[in-house]
Amino acid sequence: MPTEVVIDVGPLSPLEVVAVARHGARVRLSVAALEAIGQTRRIIDGLADDTEAHYGISTGFGALATTSIPLEKRAQLQRSLIRSHAAGSGSEVEREVVRALMLLRLSTLATGRTGVRVETAQAYADLLNAGITPVVREHGSLGCSGDLAPLAHCALAVMGEGTVRVGAPAGADDWAEQEPGLLPAAEALASAGIAPVELAEKEGLALINGTDGMLGMLLLALHDLDTLLATADVAAAMSVEGQLGTDDVFAADLQELRPHPGQGASAANLRAVMAGSPIRDSHRDPTACTRVQDAYSLRCSPQVHGSARDTCDHARLVASRELASAIDNPVVTLDGRVESNGNFHGAPVAHVLDFLAVVVADVAGISERRTDRFLDVARNHGLPPFLADDPGTDSGLMIAQYTQAAIVSELKRLATPASVDSIPSSAMQEDHVSMGWGAARKLRRAVDGLARVLAVEVLTAARALDLRAPLTPAAATGAVVTLLRENGVAGPGPDRHLSPEIETTVDLVLDGRVRAAAESATGPLH
Repeated sequence: MPTEVVIDVGPLSPLEVVAVARHGARVRLSVAALEAIGQTRRIIDGLADDTEAHYGISTGFGALATTSIPLEKRAQLQRSLIRSHAAGSGSEVEREVVRALMLLRLSTLATGRTGVRVETAQAYADLLNAGITPVVREHGSLGCSGDLAPLAHCALAVMGEGTVRVGAPAGADDWAEQEPGLLPAAEALASAGIAPVELAEKEGLALINGTDGMLGMLLLALHDLDTLLATADVAAAMSVEGQLGTDDVFAADLQELRPHPGQGASAANLRAVMAGSPIRDSHRDPTACTRVQDAYSLRCSPQVHGSARDTCDHARLVASRELASAIDNPVVTLDGRVESNGNFHGAPVAHVLDFLAVVVADVAGISERRTDRFLDVARNHGLPPFLADDPGTDSGLMIAQYTQAAIVSELKRLATPASVDSIPSSAMQEDHVSMGWGAARKLRRAVDGLARVLAVEVLTAARALDLRAPLTPAAATGAVVTLLRENGVAGPGPDRHLSPEIETTVDLVLDGRVRAAAESATGPLH
């Protein structure tokens, strides 16, 4: 993970965004970016006194675009824009999301296509490096004309207004551990030695016309899903093994008959994780095992997990194009024209955010079905009811599956697309919007829910594998069981307080330690 990110005229990488947003990497504008910013600003300065109307420079905004603004009020125009658009409401948006959207807006400023001044772009870098995070409210963006309200809250802080959170500066050893305190922006900037920016012509628009919030949340979700989908394969392998299922259906030649790349990768993971399992070997003899086929939730895991992977690959393609975009309105073209456009519409990002919420719900759904099979004596092939120590006196993991079911039901609701909705705004000037910010917010909740569902499956499968003793699991699945036991998630026994063990397993899933434990035996999983 990089500890410093250089912002150039070209696109950032997804990993660089995660490094700054989540891990406190420092940022620095390149010489080429500073030159591009300065060169384009000279074009805007040349239009400041032009008698011809230029949107956002000498006119109002949105439905007020036909209103001409006299020269002496144009600085006030930019300040008024930010103050009026910083109209968010609701809970505070997470620090990593705010840092991601600030970084992505700065990356667009660095392309030299927006017309801001160098000192304005530098102020964004300074806030990120000082650990100053503007307070952004959850509700306010329609995902069109950019993530207006969230970005306006950030611009407001750069002006020295509004409220911010202040923690350790970027790059500090304790950056992630320190809980940022709440301060007025003016006080925080003064303490960090950062001068508030007095916005000039065009700058207000340039700071808020972007898809940066929804893109930032997409990139963070994709980063998490890379770990979670590999972990879903590990969990599925543990379940197939624990339920005396077969790995024959995951054979490479069978997968090649339907050559979806994600399916092939998922099946390869399942084969690797189950390799050499004594539990699996115990029922290879067809005369001893009369089962012809496993249930769909076991047999079809690669098909479901693989489709989710392929959807993530499409989303990564969209994200890569968006990272390479310079979104603003109006925009300064390479040949020096200042042109209005519709590139701020969030549809491309909103659509894939919704696609991901759908596949997250499906992966969680099949995980819950695999878990449920462990708890039913009619389907768990010799294990005790609910994997309880003393069934009847003990309930075992009965209610852990209820927790899974509740989350899966919520994920199905979160899978309802936001991007199919549109609500007109700005006196019908902005009459079709993407709702991409809303799609991103619900995807964040969905990704968290998937981690919790997978954690319950891993916890349940680990107990089942212990109950198959004296048979032992595969090296990879056994490593996951050991990981849980070493972190306080106990094995079979009388009922105990389960919530702490579930939360511990959630942490092990989210931070990648479950995946890493399996990989200690298999090598890197796909």
